[in-house]
Amino acid sequence: MNSAHPHDGPDGSAPNRTDPDRTASGADDLRERSPGSHRAPSSVRSVLLAGGGTAGHVAPLLALADCLRRRDPQVRITVLGTAEGLEAQLVPQAGYPMAIVPRVPVPRRLSGDLGRLPVRLKAANQAAAEAISDAGAQVVVGFGGYVSAPAYIAARRLGVPIVVHEANSRPGLANRLGARFTPHVACAFPGTPLRGAQVLGMPLRPRITALDAAHRAALRPEALEYFGLTAQRRTLLVTGGSLGAQRLNETLAAAAPDLLGAGHQVVHLSGRGKQVDLPEPWRHNPHYVVREYLDRMDLAFAAADLVMCRAGAGTVSEITAIGLPAAYVPLPIGNGEQRLNAAPVVDAGGGLLVADAACTPDWVRAEIVPLLSDDAALGRMASAAAGFGIRDGDERLADLVAVAAGWVAAREGDGA
Repeated sequence: MNSAHPHDGPDGSAPNRTDPDRTASGADDLRERSPGSHRAPSSVRSVLLAGGGTAGHVAPLLALADCLRRRDPQVRITVLGTAEGLEAQLVPQAGYPMAIVPRVPVPRRLSGDLGRLPVRLKAANQAAAEAISDAGAQVVVGFGGYVSAPAYIAARRLGVPIVVHEANSRPGLANRLGARFTPHVACAFPGTPLRGAQVLGMPLRPRITALDAAHRAALRPEALEYFGLTAQRRTLLVTGGSLGAQRLNETLAAAAPDLLGAGHQVVHLSGRGKQVDLPEPWRHNPHYVVREYLDRMDLAFAAADLVMCRAGAGTVSEITAIGLPAAYVPLPIGNGEQRLNAAPVVDAGGGLLVADAACTPDWVRAEIVPLLSDDAALGRMASAAAGFGIRDGDERLADLVAVAAGWVAAREGDGA
C-alpha cells in the first residue's frame, strides 16, 4: 500500500477537466487546510441543497446547512426534497425551508412506469428549476439520490454553479451525472470513481466531531456512569444503526459469555423494535447493557474502546473522525459500497473487516475478545483511524461552495 496519507495527493493542482475518468486521489488546498483556517464565504448569499430519501443523504446535507449558517447567519438556505423521503421530517425540524420535487424512481423492468418516465422527469426538472429561481440560488449542492438529478439538470440549464458531494465509495447515477456538469466535486473516501473528485470528507454533526481523544477521555466518567459500567473493564460498543443489524444482535448474544467471562463489558444498540436474546445466566448481567436506540451517541463513543458495526458511509466517517478502532461488518446487500467504504480504513490499520456470513460467535471469540485485552493493538488502530478520519468535512465542503460562488462571481466580473 502507498505509504502516503490517504488524504494527501501527488500535487496541489485543481482537477484535470480533460480527464473524464480521474478519480478521488489527490489533495488540493481545500484538503490541506488546517481545521481553524477556513475562510468565511462572504460571497455566498443563497444556496440550494438537494438530497434526501435516506439518512445517508439528509445527514450531511443538514451538517453543511448548519456550517453555512454558522459562517453567515444571513445566508439563505433552501432544501430541495421529496414529500415521501426522510427529509420531509428532518429538514423542517432543523429549521430550514423545503421545496418539493416529485420523486422519480427509474423503473428496473419494462412496465407502464417506463413509458411515464419522461413526463415525470420533465415535471421534476421544472420543479427544481422553479425552486432554484425562487431561492435566487448562487450555488446548487447535491448529495445524490432521486432529488439531485433534476437539481443538477435544472442548475446546468440556468447557468447556476453545481457542487456535488458523494458519500459512498461507489457513486450513484445522480452524482455521476452531476460530476459531468461541474469541476466542483467532493467525496468522502479515497478511490471514489467520480470525475474530478476531491477527498474532503463527510459533513458531520459538531457533537460528534468534537469527540477527539482528549474530549472522550474527559467525558468517559460521565459515559460509564450513564450506562452503569466500570472503568476497570474494556468496553465494546455494538451498533447496527437506528434499524439495528440482526446478524450483530444474534452473534453478539451468543458470544456474550466469552466477552463477559474475559472481563470485558458491552454497550449494545440493538435497533428500534429489536432485541438481543442473551443466554442465561447472562441475561441480566450489569456489564452487558442493551438499548434499542440512543440519542446520546457521544456518550456511547466516549465509553467505547472498540466498535463493532456496519460500514455505511456516515458510520465509517464518524468513527474515523472520532479516532476509534472498529470491526466493520458490511451489509451484504446493495452494490457492495459498504465493503468499499471500510476497506481503505482497514488498509490504513484503523480496523478489522469481516464479511457478514463470517461474523460468527467463533470469530468474535477469536478476534474481538483478545483484541479488547490488547491495549497496544487498540492504541495503534485508534491512531490509524484518527489519521484517516476527517473531522472538518463540513468546513471543507463549505469552502468548496464558496469557491463555486466565487468562480461565477469572477466570471461575471470579467464580463464572461
